This record gives sequence, C-alpha cells and structure tokens, in this order.
Amino acid sequence: MSDLDRNYTSPFGRVAGRADAATVDAGLRAYMLRIYNYMSIGLAITGLAALGVYMAAVTGDPSAAVARFGNNVYLTQFGYAMFVSPLKWLFILAPLAMVFAISAGINRLAPSTAQLLFWVFSALMGISLSSIFLVYTHTSIVRVFFITAATFGALSLYGYTTKRDMTGFGSFLFMGLIGIVIASLVNIFLASSALQFFVSIIGVFVFAGLTAWDTQRLKNEYIYGYASAGGDIAERAAITGALSLYLNFINLFTLLLQLLGQRD
Repeated sequence: MSDLDRNYTSPFGRVAGRADAATVDAGLRAYMLRIYNYMSIGLAITGLAALGVYMAAVTGDPSAAVARFGNNVYLTQFGYAMFVSPLKWLFILAPLAMVFAISAGINRLAPSTAQLLFWVFSALMGISLSSIFLVYTHTSIVRVFFITAATFGALSLYGYTTKRDMTGFGSFLFMGLIGIVIASLVNIFLASSALQFFVSIIGVFVFAGLTAWDTQRLKNEYIYGYASAGGDIAERAAITGALSLYLNFINLFTLLLQLLGQRD
C-alpha cells in the first residue's frame, strides 16, 4: 500500500516502523479480499435465486398457465403467487427487514450466524428481484450487469487507492439517499415516468459515490481499528462491510437497468 509507509501511525498513538506497516498492509489486503469474496458470493446467491424463481414461475405451455403477464409470459401457480398475489409484498419487504435485523444485531451475533443471515438475505433479495426477468429482456439484464460490475469495480478501486479524504461526502450522500427513498415512495402513488427517470439518474450518482466512499471507509476502519482487534470483531466487520458494498452494487444495478434495460 502506497500510504502505509514508515510514517504510518498505529491506533495506539506511536509511529509504526516498516515491519508494522507491512503487517498492517498484508492484513488490510486479506481483510478487503474477504469483504469482496463475501459480496461476490452474496451476488451469486442472489442471481441463482432470481433465476430459479423465474424458471419455476413461467411456463411455455399456455394450457398449463393460471395467468398471463404481459403478452407473451405465462405464469404457473407458483408464478401467480410470487408475482401477482399479495404474497409478493412479503418477498419485496423481507430483504429490507433483514437488513435492519442484521445491522441492529451484528455485535451480538457469532460470525457464523451473521454469515448465514447474509446468505439468507442474499437469497431473499434474489427472490425479490426475480421479476426483472419478466420486465426486461435477458440480454439487456446481462449487459447491464456487466456494465454495473465494471462501474462498481472502477469506483471501488478509486475509493481504495485515492489519497483524497472522502469523509465529508458521507453526509451529502446520505441526504441524497434519503431523498431518493422519499421520492420513490411518493412515486408509488404518482406512477410518474418522468419522476422515476429523475430518481434513477440521481440514484446512479448517489450509489456511485457511496461505492467509493464505503470502500475508503472500510479501508480506514481496518487501519485505525480492526488491525489491532482481529478475531470475531474483524470477521463481523467484514460481513457488514460486504453487506454495504453488496447493497451499493444491487442498487446501482437496478437503477442502471431502469435507464439502460430493454423492456421485453
């Protein structure tokens, strides 16, 4: 790490030598790699869950369908329950409830339990997102996913390597996030395509900024805290860090899909 040199100051207030800086640097790399691994596994679970639900929800045989979505998609009984019946709201809201549950209870959970809850959350998010396969062409979903992955990677790399202190951007980005949530809730009742377009544009910039900001925050938290903590504390921090980056990726993906996705 370029910024972990012989002038690195440890969390205990002394100036660390080259050996200490090298140790922290190695620990930081392992810590961030663990975060990205957790995030990647979570995204894989989300994708598989979304695809699995979609495949079980549709049928190519009109005579076996119980409902039709749009002009060309026929739903099975399972698909009707997931996408049409009131049950759909359970799976739409369940991921939000789990985010609050994990965030509120992370310090009381064993790392293995926190990790399991993250996997369950990822699966629920996949179920919630499975409807995108009904709305957008599969080709455009794949295309936007790779656009999101490239964008996220570049922004996260910037946040990891930049020497610019991004701490001050946190409050601004949080206010932008609150504004997006409020506007999205209002648009549920207005159903305005213009407002949705505006929210998507602003949302892309907000979550792009949060990706870089969160990456730098996670890096600094390790250097000035978790490097000396280790054990369960660092492991739980890695899981919550993965959750933060995962949410940034998912929100960036869905917003870009609304802007760039081709509707089926």
